[in-house]
Amino acid sequence: MTSRPAVATPSAPESTAPSGARHPLAAAIGVATVCSAVVNSVIAAIARGPLDASPDFQPLTAPVFLMWTVVGTVVGALGWRLITRRSARPARLLRWLVPTVVVVSLVPDLLLLAADSMPGTSVPAVLALMAMHVATAAVAVPAYQRFLPATD
Repeated sequence: MTSRPAVATPSAPESTAPSGARHPLAAAIGVATVCSAVVNSVIAAIARGPLDASPDFQPLTAPVFLMWTVVGTVVGALGWRLITRRSARPARLLRWLVPTVVVVSLVPDLLLLAADSMPGTSVPAVLALMAMHVATAAVAVPAYQRFLPATD
């Protein structure tokens, strides 16, 4: 009888994400984007329904707020990933950076209200936009933490 030589079989690379996702950045973006889009759709429906925001207010239309939801979650995930890879203390940095970015993101909404230059601008409409910023962060941060853990 002849023996056959052992053949090494390549194994799939293991993920470093606790979730087991092979592509944690893509998973973080996907979860954050889909969940934020759902929440923002509900906020827009409430604004246009019971809060009587004008249908002329373009930022509360699905093509506009969904596009910005995607942009926000992708940019947020890329920033989160950069910080978790480069910072010596990413959790500490993100604890003050995330709220700061959210507050700064509200400034254009406030300016929109002050300028009253867009058709359909009203307090309920702008408050809905501001709620979308906060909601997106509230949904995205746990997704980023799950798939792209920030630990000190």
